[in-house]
Amino acid sequence: MFCKATLFTVALALLASANPLIHVHKPTPHTGLKVPLRTPRSLKGVNGTFDHAKAIHEIVKTKNKHRKNLINIEQNLGREALPLGAEIKPLATVPAAFQKRGAVKLTDQEQDLEWTGAVDIGSPAQSFTIDFDTGSSDLWVPSSSCKSCGSRPLYNPSKSSGSSKKSGSFSISYGDGSTASGTPYTDTVTVGGVKVTGQYLAAVTQESSEFQQDPEDGLLGLGYPALSQLNNNPFFFTAVEQSAVPKGEFAFKLAKTGSELFIGGTNEKLYSGDIEFHDLSSTIGYWMIGGGSVSINGKKAVSGFETIIDSGSTIMTAPQSAATSFWKQVKGAKVFDQESGMYSYPCDSAPKVTFSWGGKSWSISADDFNLGETEEGSGQCVGALVAGNLGLGDSTWLLGDTLMKNVYTVFSVDKNAVGFAKLA
Repeated sequence: MFCKATLFTVALALLASANPLIHVHKPTPHTGLKVPLRTPRSLKGVNGTFDHAKAIHEIVKTKNKHRKNLINIEQNLGREALPLGAEIKPLATVPAAFQKRGAVKLTDQEQDLEWTGAVDIGSPAQSFTIDFDTGSSDLWVPSSSCKSCGSRPLYNPSKSSGSSKKSGSFSISYGDGSTASGTPYTDTVTVGGVKVTGQYLAAVTQESSEFQQDPEDGLLGLGYPALSQLNNNPFFFTAVEQSAVPKGEFAFKLAKTGSELFIGGTNEKLYSGDIEFHDLSSTIGYWMIGGGSVSINGKKAVSGFETIIDSGSTIMTAPQSAATSFWKQVKGAKVFDQESGMYSYPCDSAPKVTFSWGGKSWSISADDFNLGETEEGSGQCVGALVAGNLGLGDSTWLLGDTLMKNVYTVFSVDKNAVGFAKLA
């Protein structure tokens, strides 16, 4: 278990070693292990129209996830570790009108909302379909003692020789205001052939009705320890500590086919050229890099912002003032949903959106930027960037798989950096 003093000392050491330079890494033969990722869901309906209710749920879940992260940072590192301008917001809730619509919509099995793969827990192994999330740090799955978890696979600690119950509790909040809660355990966990022992996890004993409709069984966080509600090493940090991986890196390729999480290095077959690494600009637990800028049709719209790379989010989020500046540069853009910060633009003239962190420019495809037509035949499409206050500060953006589907993304614990490369 990490005490606040230890975590804060680590944070200061990382900050002292950080510099704004871009590091270029040459491809090397891979020695890690890969985890195939399953096709996720989408915010587009079968006719290409925007699923407004599902997007509302996605935005609210993102807000509540990062609200909980800030609470965990404060508990693990102390209030002084929170970033400048950070604020723990009240629990976000889904408007009543969308709760009723969303309950049905969320059963759709489509594409692009969550990237899941297989994880084994216990000895002998109990298998689960898990969402891999770089924007959080805990592993949790439904427990055999859960009466509200439906017919999904359930973790039974009594059937594992390596299971050990721990003190404390675990809880998470969902978009409908309900929670999932459970008990901490340690056990053997295997992801893509990478096996660790004594891994902290939460066995959930109660789930909200919203989560019961999701296709994944649980979640595995790939963020830094400071984000952990369990106040212990996340899976990948345990793997590094136990020398279960050849390198302290993992990488994602996210696509409609062939999606993969590569653990213990990079898969050079999936990218071309060099990897452009950017040092972390913060030590609070996020995969956050600084010096970001975004251009629209070749013209810089906003610059000088921090960026969290979060595989658990689809919709890109920018502070209100930055989002306003962004959308002012998009011809024909208009507010679609002011309360949720959504904008639309003419479908036949999608903006060319590129991000940079001082090196190469990384483009978002028109298809990935388009969340769907506002309604069939309207000619207006909802854009994948929304205005939102996540409580992370006035200059922090959140980019997830809308960006990651367009680049090979590497997360390096060894370098304390995030890297991008061109997809092969």
